[in-house]
Amino acid sequence: MTFIPWPIPEPVLPASVSPALADAASAAVVAYRSARRLHTRPELAEEVAMGADGTPTMFVDSLVEDAIAESAQSNRINLLSEEAGFIDNGSSTTLVVDPLDGSANAASGVPLSCFSGVLARDSIAVEAMTVWLDTGRVWWARVGQSTPYRTTGRTTLDGAAVSLLRPKRNNGDAWQRVAARAGRLRILGTTCLETALVAEGSVDAFADPGSDTLRIVDLAAALVLVPAAGGAVIDANGRPLDFDPDLTRRWSGIAAASSALADQVAEAILG
Repeated sequence: MTFIPWPIPEPVLPASVSPALADAASAAVVAYRSARRLHTRPELAEEVAMGADGTPTMFVDSLVEDAIAESAQSNRINLLSEEAGFIDNGSSTTLVVDPLDGSANAASGVPLSCFSGVLARDSIAVEAMTVWLDTGRVWWARVGQSTPYRTTGRTTLDGAAVSLLRPKRNNGDAWQRVAARAGRLRILGTTCLETALVAEGSVDAFADPGSDTLRIVDLAAALVLVPAAGGAVIDANGRPLDFDPDLTRRWSGIAAASSALADQVAEAILG
């Protein structure tokens, strides 16, 4: 079949989530559900533009992001998004969002993609939410408030369950160093979902092992969710993870169950 037949469930959003963040997530769910119903896999995967981050925009990305942009405008907040870049709606609050993380998965019907968004006020993150689109599972946290999620607390890389970005030409050795020490390895193709799984204790760590692929939209939610659950988010090279509207900036991000584990992953990457 060229259409993806499986339904997209309605997520149950936390009662305390900010209305603007809830509205953006709902807009993403509705748009993705409609996209799968109306368009074939080849249509969803078609590259229709070049995004603000310098990577191609798939048709499915544009459909979901357009819906989120309308939501941000109606809620009178700014938007920083993977494809559109920064949209100034004259607010001190900005929605930093990866509209459809795991777009290649989403376009082909692999059930590993998500909406991920953060509300930032004056460039300081205050709230984050990630919605696993194919299952309706939701992770949410607000800075300074307790969360039900807890990382595994693991402190050592040897034997750990680790998710990695796929190896690239510039990081083969670093990738192999991390993989050789991990006890279990996964490549899921969706950073925001993988870092949420670190926060809830399903895996010990996620990393981009030195390819400098990740943008702030990929790591924004992790910067709230993972520390709230007892973990740590760092760049392998020690660079600060800033809420900068410049989407050409890249990091080799690490989300781990503990600061000690994050440091060990970084050391393995750097060799």
